[in-house]
Amino acid sequence: MPRWILCLPCFLVLLSTAVRPDSARAAGSDPLRLLLDERELVRLTNEIDVAVDRKEWDRARSFFTENVRVDFTSLVGGTAVTIKAGELISGWRTNLFADKKTMHLRGNHLVTIDGDRATVYSHGYAWNQLPGVGTDLWEVWGNYTHEMTRTQQGWRVTAMTFVKTYERGNSLVRTFLPSTTKGK
Repeated sequence: MPRWILCLPCFLVLLSTAVRPDSARAAGSDPLRLLLDERELVRLTNEIDVAVDRKEWDRARSFFTENVRVDFTSLVGGTAVTIKAGELISGWRTNLFADKKTMHLRGNHLVTIDGDRATVYSHGYAWNQLPGVGTDLWEVWGNYTHEMTRTQQGWRVTAMTFVKTYERGNSLVRTFLPSTTKGK
C-alpha cells in the first residue's frame, strides 16, 4: 500500500480544520471544494499584480467582469465608480507605461465564500520608479478588498477597493506621464 494513503486521514482532518467556518457553511460544507476555491481566488488576485507588472494588459483584463466597481478614493480622491473593465485596464496601461518600473506585492489573504460570490481581503504594496531618474521612487501600502463572482469562465473580479495606509517617496511618480506613452 502506498504511504500517501496512510496519510490521507490526517490530511482530511487538517483540511477540515483549515477552512474558515463561515465559508465552509456557504460552500455546503465541502472542505475540498472550499479549499480549491480559496486557492483559486488568492491566485487570481496575485495574478492581477503579475500581469500588471509584466504589462500584460489583455491578461490583466481577463480577470474582471465586463463592468467593475473601483474605489481608489483613499489614494486619488473622488468617488468610487463603476466602469468597463477595458477602461480600467486602459487607465493602468497609460499610467504604468512601458518604461515605468513597478512591483506589486500582496499577502495576508482572507477569503470568504458565499456560494458563487466571494470576497478576498489582502494587504498590498506597490513600488513605482520612473525611467532614467535614479532614485525617484514612490511606494504605497494598503489593504485591498476584491469582490468576486463565479462565472462560466471561473472566478472574476466585480469590484475592488484599495485603502491606503501609508505612502512614501515622490508622489509625482504615481501620476507622471511622458509626453508620448510607449505602452506595450
